[in-house]
Amino acid sequence: MTTLNTLPPALAPGALPELIDALVEQGWYLGLGVLDAELCAQLHAELATLAGQDALEAAGIGRGQEHRLRRDIRGDAIHWLDRESLAQRRYLEAMGELQRALNQALFLGLFEYEAHFAHYPPGAFYRKHLDSFRGRANRVVSTVGYLNPDWPADGGGEMALFAPDAPEREVARVRPEAGNFACFLSDSVPHEVLPTRRPRASIAGWFRRNASLGGLVDPAR
Repeated sequence: MTTLNTLPPALAPGALPELIDALVEQGWYLGLGVLDAELCAQLHAELATLAGQDALEAAGIGRGQEHRLRRDIRGDAIHWLDRESLAQRRYLEAMGELQRALNQALFLGLFEYEAHFAHYPPGAFYRKHLDSFRGRANRVVSTVGYLNPDWPADGGGEMALFAPDAPEREVARVRPEAGNFACFLSDSVPHEVLPTRRPRASIAGWFRRNASLGGLVDPAR
C-alpha cells in the first residue's frame, strides 16, 4: 500500500530555507524545478481529467457577495483541492510542511491553507492584482505550483511579479514549467498572468491567519 511516508519529498531538499530567506529579504521567492516531477505529472493528469469531465468552474474576482465573473480581468477555470487523491494529499502535506516552517521561522501565526487547480485555455490571462489588502486578516502568503510538462519558450502564460514599493516595476517572471514554484506576500506583491498560447495548468494557494489574531503582520523585508 502506498502512503505519504513511502513517497519521496514533494519539495526539493533545501528549498524551504531558501524560500524563507527570500521572503524575508524581498517578499517573494521563485524556485525552479523544486516540485517533484512525478507529483506534477499526476496532478496535471488529474486536472486534465477534471477539465474533460466539465468539472471546472469559471473563476471570478472578489469574495462572498462581491464575487463576480470578469473575463476581461481573469480567464481561468478552477477546482478546489479536496484531498480526494493521493497526489492532492501529497501536495497539501508539502504545503503543511511549508506552513510549519514559516510559522517557526517568521512567527506568522498561519493556521489554514486553501488551494485550487487553475486551468487557463489559450488566450486567457489574469491582470495585475494583489491577493489580499493590507490590514485585512485573510490571505498572508500566496503560493503557485506549476504542472505543465515541456513548456515552450514561446508558450506565454508566465507570471510576472512586481516590486512591493514600485508596482510598475517588474522584478521577476516565471515560466509555468512543471516543477517551478512561487511564493510571495499576498498583500504587498502585485502579480499578473500573461496571456497564454496553450493550455496552462497550475495550483494556486494561500496561507491564512486566524482573524481573531488581529492585524496582519508581515515578516521583515
